[in-house]
Amino acid sequence: MSFLSYLEQNSPRIGQLIAEYYQVEVNEDINKYLYSPLSRYSANGGKRHRPLICELACGAVGGDTSMVAASAAAIEHFHTAALIHDDIADESTLRRGEPCLHITEGLGLAINAGDLALSQVTGSVLNDKNLSESKRIRILEELVEMTTRTIEGQALDIGWARDGRFDLSIDDYLQMAKRKTAYYSGATPLAVGAIIGNGSEEQIAALREYGMAAGLAFQIQDDLLNLVGNKELLGKDYRSDITEGKRTLIAVHALQHSEQNTELTAILASHTTAPTMLACAVEIMQEAGSLEFAGDYATGLVTAAKASVTDKLEDNDYTRLLAQMADFFIERMS
Repeated sequence: MSFLSYLEQNSPRIGQLIAEYYQVEVNEDINKYLYSPLSRYSANGGKRHRPLICELACGAVGGDTSMVAASAAAIEHFHTAALIHDDIADESTLRRGEPCLHITEGLGLAINAGDLALSQVTGSVLNDKNLSESKRIRILEELVEMTTRTIEGQALDIGWARDGRFDLSIDDYLQMAKRKTAYYSGATPLAVGAIIGNGSEEQIAALREYGMAAGLAFQIQDDLLNLVGNKELLGKDYRSDITEGKRTLIAVHALQHSEQNTELTAILASHTTAPTMLACAVEIMQEAGSLEFAGDYATGLVTAAKASVTDKLEDNDYTRLLAQMADFFIERMS
């Protein structure tokens, strides 16, 4: 089975698992204003790779993957909350082709729903009677670290945009992206799965580093897809990183290496949606070699990471699927 096939076959199961957390009988109005909108938003959940790689990590160290359910759900709850709040911060209108929650329900209710999803991150683990108390505490420590690092990365991303910062280095970008994306998209799901599967400390550390590298590559690929991906699939999100003035690896590299960096800075600062201006920015980045640089950087990350992790894991179906994960992250088209 390929990694993509694994995601496609198992994402409905994860979707049902997540839905169960929002099927709460309180009263008609609370359901109307909170649980039902959050359930509908969560149902548009994409490939659910975060909880599924948590399961894979557990199996890769020889653990019982059925023990992962609540902790995997916690990571997906965090993802839901992050998307809701990120859409508000970016003033986005669409998420995976559907209206954002703050568009359908209003700003206040969307923030409130995101807060509930955040509370489920802790609640899912605390209420998991399949894990010992000591293991639940360790998982919660991992999730608190993940949440803190992600919020730090988001602060950098938003703060740089607010202050019109274009004096950034590639290292600045990498520190932001590791925090904002790599922890919760790769490093923490793999570490949590390995902890639940009773992996050795060496295995847990190796999987964490693999997830960090793959998660960073995932973000870089997202940056690339936003500029040169399928326009029909992305819809209004197509080249939105330029409109929002995002400090992506591609943009930072181009600002450092293009002779037209003044023009590029002006476009990024203008919040333009004009197709001709967006195309001009992409052309400047292309001529500076920035798209190629980002693609090569992501490929280098995952090549090195795969080589360092596979010899520390059992040779089984879970490990082989995990080895495909990093390639999928940089080869996916949506």
